[in-house]
Amino acid sequence: MANSEVRTAFPDRPQFSGFMKPCRMEGEVSRLEILGELPKEIDGVFYRVMPDPQLPPFIENDPWFNGDGNVSAFRFKDGKVSYKQRYVRTEKFVREREAGRALIASQHGIYLDLNLIPSKLPGKYRNKFTDAVEFQVRSTANTNIVHFNGQLLALKEDSPPYAMDPITLATKGLYDFEGQLPSVTFTAHPKLDPRTDEMVCFGYEARGDGTPDVCYYSISPDGRFTETVWLVAPVVAMIHDFAVTENWVVFPLIPQLCDLERMQQGGEHWEWSPETPLYLGVLPRRGAQPADVRWFRYRNAFPGHVANAFEDPDDGRLHVDLGLSEKNVFFWWPDAAGNAPEPSTISSQLVRFTINPSTATGSDVNLDLPAPRILQADNSEFYRIDDRFAMQAYRHCFFDLMDPARGTDFARIGPKLGGGAPLYNSLAHYDNHTGKTEVYFPGPVHMVQEPVFIPREGSIVEGDGYVLALVSNYDTMASELHLLDTEDFTRAKAKILLPVRLRQGLHGSWVDGKDVPLPVA
Repeated sequence: MANSEVRTAFPDRPQFSGFMKPCRMEGEVSRLEILGELPKEIDGVFYRVMPDPQLPPFIENDPWFNGDGNVSAFRFKDGKVSYKQRYVRTEKFVREREAGRALIASQHGIYLDLNLIPSKLPGKYRNKFTDAVEFQVRSTANTNIVHFNGQLLALKEDSPPYAMDPITLATKGLYDFEGQLPSVTFTAHPKLDPRTDEMVCFGYEARGDGTPDVCYYSISPDGRFTETVWLVAPVVAMIHDFAVTENWVVFPLIPQLCDLERMQQGGEHWEWSPETPLYLGVLPRRGAQPADVRWFRYRNAFPGHVANAFEDPDDGRLHVDLGLSEKNVFFWWPDAAGNAPEPSTISSQLVRFTINPSTATGSDVNLDLPAPRILQADNSEFYRIDDRFAMQAYRHCFFDLMDPARGTDFARIGPKLGGGAPLYNSLAHYDNHTGKTEVYFPGPVHMVQEPVFIPREGSIVEGDGYVLALVSNYDTMASELHLLDTEDFTRAKAKILLPVRLRQGLHGSWVDGKDVPLPVA
């Protein structure tokens, strides 16, 4: 495509075809179809967000997760479910809608060295030097959606949040916590403390692209910043998720590294470094100074999403449970030599790192961090827990599982799958006390997305409630919500049918109905 042309159709690529074809839809449905029994006691909203480009991208092979944030809200009340879908009105979204074309990741970025060969400048993910125009904030707000202090926050880790109305999904605008946000970035995985109602957060590349700075902060329930600590990481690495306990925060550094000079030359923001270890930065949660951080390291590996973390009451050691892969999960960003694993060979396991924070001073790096213990050996990701037990010893973990032996009809659904996003065919429940795993397999033509846990009304028992997940049906080419009762995990208690197809999303959250009351009729 010539630089002067505007693409009028999405590229013929897997990430834009089949179930991954962009939805580009906004709207609402008052009552969704329900099969089975939907308990009337369930009262709340399931929010989730998906990358969903509103316009065809400039570049042929744009990553699937580079799409605009499109938020779903499923309101459960009295045995009925209503549904809303709205795009986040980011600066990017609004300006591209006005222009009628994509403006980021173009092949004629205004900042590029004109002496460089255009054919070697295929617009890049999170590279402002390849954009067609200059943005004040480049966010797509497409990675997570959380509710805090009356605000619905659409998150992407390269920028501040965007605030949305939790009932209408109208975008309020960029949100800097009333001018308190100290960094230019904000994590897509803030942690809510169920005992104090604090939100614990951080930003990496916190002073801008290519900077090694990490800014940690904690926010009180009424929105006041109570802790702010600036750190310098040993490498400029991706820190997608992190772990929090009662007294500590832990930052897992993924060996995907950023180099500003490479970006300025039109290269990728991220490049896999097989020589770089997995670093775990450990910092006291309260009253810390920059010198208090301890950087431990493990061999080269890819840390995925965190399930939970807690402290051993006997010896004070930290237990951090997360997904771990021996290979580069983000294979689309290879190493400097262009090496990347074949996607079908990549798997992730739920493991537990145990860290003794007293074994190193702030200037030390522990070269002998013990190998983690494998908790659940199957290929898994997108771990969720009963959030009432976050940051403390816990028993139950729910997650996505890929087990080809379950009976998925890959020959039948293969042409409809699309590509780019990870695929999982089952939901799993792992019991930390017994070591046993229960599996829900939705059927041979289905794939699952990230689950959320819903506590049973009136119960204070951990894991007593429901698990809810969006499910892709490749026969109907439509989406469904499957609700499981944790007392009978291997079958669906209810299936909620959507009249639309929602492509692969990233993250979401369940919010109790008392925090998002229905508007008065």
